Amino acid sequence: MPVPPAPSPFALRARLLSPLDDGSVLDEVDGLIAVDDAGRLTRVGPWPGAEAPASVIDLRPMVVMPGMVDLHLHLPQLPNAGMGSGLDLMTWLERHIFPLEQGYDRARARVEAPQAFRALAAAGTTTALAYAALWPDSTDEAFAAAEAHGIRAVIGKVMMDRVTYDTRIEANQILERSLSQSDELASRWHGRDGGRLRYAFTPRFAVSCTADMLRESAALAASHGAYWQTHIAEDHGEIAHVAALFPEAADYLEVYDRAGALGARTILAHAIHLSAREVSRIVETDTGVAHCPASNLFLASGMMSLSAYRAAGMRVGLGSDVAAGPELSMFSVMRAGAITQRALAAGGGADAILSPLDWLRAATLDGARVLGLEAQIGSLEAGKEADLIAVDPRLTAPLPGAASPSDAADLMSRLIFRPHPNMVRAAWVRGRLLAGPPGVGAIG
Repeated sequence: MPVPPAPSPFALRARLLSPLDDGSVLDEVDGLIAVDDAGRLTRVGPWPGAEAPASVIDLRPMVVMPGMVDLHLHLPQLPNAGMGSGLDLMTWLERHIFPLEQGYDRARARVEAPQAFRALAAAGTTTALAYAALWPDSTDEAFAAAEAHGIRAVIGKVMMDRVTYDTRIEANQILERSLSQSDELASRWHGRDGGRLRYAFTPRFAVSCTADMLRESAALAASHGAYWQTHIAEDHGEIAHVAALFPEAADYLEVYDRAGALGARTILAHAIHLSAREVSRIVETDTGVAHCPASNLFLASGMMSLSAYRAAGMRVGLGSDVAAGPELSMFSVMRAGAITQRALAAGGGADAILSPLDWLRAATLDGARVLGLEAQIGSLEAGKEADLIAVDPRLTAPLPGAASPSDAADLMSRLIFRPHPNMVRAAWVRGRLLAGPPGVGAIG
């Protein structure tokens, strides 16, 4: 499948809303954004009147903002989204997930991966960090689909050598085979299309991986300059299981630390139940964390103290964690996160309440920073790549014809707490329009 063609230059007139690198917020009620033929933002600012470009697409009253960054999702699991609420993690995996992933072969990926990327774009996600299944052929197919679609994607073949659903290979061959397959996939896909596609070595979690798998996969990730992703401290039962499997480790994080896996290109999903020592070590090693509040609530895993982690200096972004998270929309993830923080505060915790604009930053620029891509994406600033979405706030109005809020925080609050499934009308990566959203024509 071919790489999408290079974009033609274009300019948009719309309301512009974005976090900025300097910590401030861009809010241009009537703004202009221009994209060149390399897919970069060349102009971001107020509508210039007489000095406007000759050809402009007028999207008013839509809002243009950075594309969402989803730091944690499972491609094979999308068909089971919304199923199994309230089950504990291990029961949910065995009942709803492992059988589904076992069947995620090349033929199924050829059908479902393009659908998944269109669905992500329709939800406003332009960058996705995803787990595939154990099978290298379906992971290869998922990459090919991402290449053809145009989304920015980091994908990894799941690695499991202690608990596995691969019944076709002898146990003593699993480690070597998984490492070899992942190495080949990374050689083929990491850095493809100028870095739009990247590889993540993906040992599922310490419960399903031996110390050898964790150590060797981390070494391979370092040799490729690729990412390394796994889960940590999602569920109390999981933590107890890890402690029994790795009695030499002081805590869950030390299992990964002993493997040499911590660092700037590592992303740990969930991290709900961390000790003070683990928080300190994550910050010290500049390891990234994907906060998945929607799935944490769905499986009743617990509530992350996000503001405490942020105050400690941790790099934290957001993840949908579909299918444990019931929705792909990062706006719904923001809502779950906001509810979680309010519940913690109401329960007597010291958690600060994040503002709606803080949640926008968490879902865009903070996610880009976890991936080390903040110089390229995550905000609407000249020189960055044009990863954008156009959102129609009219669809979130509580009454037909009601005006959209003029205040930026109120507008973002409306988008978070009253998201509409069709409110993302268009999505671009490097200035290329992505298939999935319904389009920017008149709302019927």
